Amino acid sequence: MNIQKRDIVMTENLFQPYALNDTITLNNRILMAPLTRCMADDNLVPTQAMAEYYGRRADAGLIISEAVIIRPDGQGYPNTPGLFTQAQIAGWKTVTERVHGNGGKIFAQLWHTGRVAHPHFFEQGEVLAPSAIAVEGSVPRMRELTYQVPKAVTQTDIEGLINDYAQAAENAIEAGFDGVEIHGANGYLIDQFLHFDSNKRQDEYGQTPENMARFPLAVVDAVIERIGKDRTALRVTPGAYFNMATDANDRAVFDYLLPELDKRQLAFLHIGIFDDAMEFDYLGGTASSYVRANYRNTLVGVGSYTAETASKAIENEQFNLIAIGRPFIANPDYVKKIRNGEQVTPYSEEMLASLV
Repeated sequence: MNIQKRDIVMTENLFQPYALNDTITLNNRILMAPLTRCMADDNLVPTQAMAEYYGRRADAGLIISEAVIIRPDGQGYPNTPGLFTQAQIAGWKTVTERVHGNGGKIFAQLWHTGRVAHPHFFEQGEVLAPSAIAVEGSVPRMRELTYQVPKAVTQTDIEGLINDYAQAAENAIEAGFDGVEIHGANGYLIDQFLHFDSNKRQDEYGQTPENMARFPLAVVDAVIERIGKDRTALRVTPGAYFNMATDANDRAVFDYLLPELDKRQLAFLHIGIFDDAMEFDYLGGTASSYVRANYRNTLVGVGSYTAETASKAIENEQFNLIAIGRPFIANPDYVKKIRNGEQVTPYSEEMLASLV
């Protein structure tokens, strides 16, 4: 067997159709991971170039869009697209029509950055977080902007945020998305409730696993009520690694959260990690192995996998689907190349300057 044919056989399971549920079936098991590109216009409206960029990647079983802001005070990076105005909805409709026209499916990733937001980006409101604890550092691509001490959200704030996540989900469906992935990972707002480093609350949203999971689960339930469980997914980060300090007590929070999510029969659960080889003592190993042991339904792995290592992980039942990130930036035709056993173009940071 020649090398090309061997590579194709090694990754054959990636090209099996996969039913998320009775509503959505994917053409293959390769997802395009959410990739922040900061290419929306100054009104945070997706551009024609973005529509073409996503359209070129429609061979993925599912595209998860770059993170999309649910409301103005959720913005922490320049020119990240929103989903809270009619102009933004119309802009995303151009994107989804291009993806669907090319035979693909696409979910919107719903995002509020919490304490990683910066008032430079919004005229009214404050930086919001579970507790008034700043994260160290500065805004990517605008390093002159340092992070501020956030306001600890009130009950009224929390109710408004829950409603705005649900409204953004409804807006996503109006814009033609097949569903949404709630961004509950990587040190952003929802994730900030789930870790002791960022959640010091003394009320019903802090101190205990059940309390710390209350807001994330309320967001999930509100989105499900608005658009249905078959179109609702979630990303989580049980192992703190980005804009968050580790705390062994976090495990108890996720020990509670994951079975609760299992009950809700989401479209999928997506792990948030840059490199899934990273191990966490308090999780007993990698993030994916911990989540797999505590979550029975569809799980999406991610984090420095190649097509070959992902195929092997799926064969070993470590997860059901694989999300591929940076290789999709370098290779719009990533799926075709893997299917045909062709060489994949390596990613480089210079590629971030344009939408190829």
